[in-house]
Amino acid sequence: MPLADKVRPNSFDEVAGQKHLLSRNAPFRRIIESGHLPSLVFHGPPGTGKTTVAEIVARSACKEFYRINATVASLSDIKDILSFSHSITATDGIILYIDEIQYFNKKQQQSLLEYVEDGRVTLISSTTENPFFSLYPALLSRSSVFEFKPVDAEDMLPALRRAFDICNKEEGMNKECSDEALLTVANGCGGDVRKAIGALENLYFASETVLEPELAKQLAQRSGIRFDRDGNEHYDLLSAFQKSIRGSDPDAAVFYLARILEGGDLISACRRLMIIACEDIGLAYPSCIPIVKACVDIANSVGLPEASLPLADAVVLLATAPKSNSAHDAYFAAVEAINSGRGRDIPSYLRDTHRPDADNGYKYPHIYKNHYVEQRYLPPDIKEGEFYKFGDNKLERAALEYYKLIRGISEKDKK
Repeated sequence: MPLADKVRPNSFDEVAGQKHLLSRNAPFRRIIESGHLPSLVFHGPPGTGKTTVAEIVARSACKEFYRINATVASLSDIKDILSFSHSITATDGIILYIDEIQYFNKKQQQSLLEYVEDGRVTLISSTTENPFFSLYPALLSRSSVFEFKPVDAEDMLPALRRAFDICNKEEGMNKECSDEALLTVANGCGGDVRKAIGALENLYFASETVLEPELAKQLAQRSGIRFDRDGNEHYDLLSAFQKSIRGSDPDAAVFYLARILEGGDLISACRRLMIIACEDIGLAYPSCIPIVKACVDIANSVGLPEASLPLADAVVLLATAPKSNSAHDAYFAAVEAINSGRGRDIPSYLRDTHRPDADNGYKYPHIYKNHYVEQRYLPPDIKEGEFYKFGDNKLERAALEYYKLIRGISEKDKK
């Protein structure tokens, strides 16, 4: 049996972390201890206690318990288990625990609906992905969702101490391990208790009589980096990355860049930086766009790990630059007008002059003073100035003054 299973808690009080769910007065714990057991969805990172809590919940209920893993189970496996819900021993229904339910397709998830709805099956499922994206909506609506969070290093200490004592007992040894060494292991495992127990086991067998913090640090190196290119962690990091730059925080922006690059995802970092340059800095500092593009080109040319240097330059530049999203807002305001059915009729004098019905009323701005002449360009059902609003940064303020100047001169010429 793996060491993590030997250490697995038997009660809520022994579970590492998740105090928001498992403390004495937490709503989740009060629901379970009341004897009322709804269908449940647990979501959160690996090694945070989802399976452990599911097993404790199942033991507290007077129902038959079945467990499957969605990574290997088939539709026939589900049907075999559901058939037991008709048996004489399951008059109160059964509990079905599905681990990694995000790997079930729509048809597999739909097969559970009837049984969950009429109470023959109480479903407990766990997933490392956002259930609001990965679970079939009808199944999700019949379940209560609870989030599991990464476990703090201090909260892992009791579990790691139990694991250490088990190793000593099974090996007939009397090795020593300080809390400092255990904390070093815990801090290097990114809130994943299972991973921390595995790292501690490696440390135990790599040590002679004392488990030293320095050796723990070497064995736990990089194990705390969690980055799933196809999962929530990927999108959460990219979101935090862009929002930190938008919020003009270079420290946070560089930190999230490091998280992304240490996870090996150069492509996403480069793509997001170019978007940020256009969306969040935009017309406040338009020359940053080619600068960022040059940094991205260098990064892609040299590859990781050296790519971190030009990208760090780009990140600090963008985070400390003035910000404007005026062009972004103008575009999507125009899209909204189009989607509402406005702006269908282009003014006749703006149409292609090769058309037989072309209007020759177009005024060529370059032959007028200041290369400007007043004429309407928007369709008749869209008002002037509806989309673009000049930003409050230096460059756009200067552009606004020029905008007012040429229109003011034009008004004087008309008089």
